[in-house]
Amino acid sequence: MKILGIETSCDETAAAVVQDGRHVLSNIVYSQIAHHRPYGGVVPEIASRKHVEHLPEVIREAMTKAALPWDALDGIAVTSGPGLASSLLVGLAAAKALALRLKKPLVPINHLEAHIYSAFLGSDGPTPQEAGPFLALIVSGGHTSFVRVDGIGCYQLLGRTVDDAAGEAFDKGANLLQLGYPGGPVIDKSAREGDPAFLAFPRGYVKKLHARIRNLHPRYCVSFSGLKTALLYYLRENPVGSAPGITVPNLAAAYQEAIVDTLVQRARNASESASTLALVGGVSLNRRLREKMSAMAAKRPGMKLLLAAPAFCTDNAAMVAGLAAHKLASAAPLQHAMRMDVDPNMGIGE
Repeated sequence: MKILGIETSCDETAAAVVQDGRHVLSNIVYSQIAHHRPYGGVVPEIASRKHVEHLPEVIREAMTKAALPWDALDGIAVTSGPGLASSLLVGLAAAKALALRLKKPLVPINHLEAHIYSAFLGSDGPTPQEAGPFLALIVSGGHTSFVRVDGIGCYQLLGRTVDDAAGEAFDKGANLLQLGYPGGPVIDKSAREGDPAFLAFPRGYVKKLHARIRNLHPRYCVSFSGLKTALLYYLRENPVGSAPGITVPNLAAAYQEAIVDTLVQRARNASESASTLALVGGVSLNRRLREKMSAMAAKRPGMKLLLAAPAFCTDNAAMVAGLAAHKLASAAPLQHAMRMDVDPNMGIGE
């Protein structure tokens, strides 16, 4: 089964062709970082405009690299949510047009579910059936969620951030440190020359029930807005260079350590009854996070850490196409797919 996937949930314009759910024939991503860097974050209107401009060529390149004729495709998959509404609409319009023209089934895909599936792309790792049940930590610029996975389509949200996502916290910290955008990679790079123990920033543990977490348990939830505020206040009173040790690398390392420690601690809590932990999403590329998650897993008898390949950590269409193959194989094509709309606030399992 060969599926063409389209991903335009935020600021990455992506298309990919995947065979039998795991073998990636092509994976093309047009990055918009350069267009958003001057603003320190994603500008929705710019993102959707760039999708319109570049998606047709990205799709053609994906098909060319896969070396397939259009009629060899068995289906068209597209991210329908969550994400930026204006960006999602561009991808959905293109997918509907292709599905109509090629007379192929259209498969709407949940972006969060696709991130979980990214850990199973390629032939080296286990299949979803071999790994489950397991805990997935989805950690990216827009999402930080702890999800119990009993199988494809069977999810239970255990915990999440109650304010900023981890990637958003990195972006805000990098802005305060004047390191640039996107924040995750630049803080990771700067922190390698710093001392993570230089300063003890607050860990974002949620300690009690409140309205924002609803029916979720506090020990599985995180908060990063206070961490950003702590860095802001520290810099006001202690500008970089005002005293020995107050350097950008030291502050970046200490700030990063607070984010990583928070994620590791909550993953430890949430994975108590799981034998596998899958770390997925763009922030899962963070060197320190991988180190400390690996160390945590090594201390747990029988615990396996499952990492998505770097090419499939950030937003991409291979994870969309791969997941769609399983959905097509397990159920009849959705008859209402051509009438569906995007859902910017779609939750896991929806």
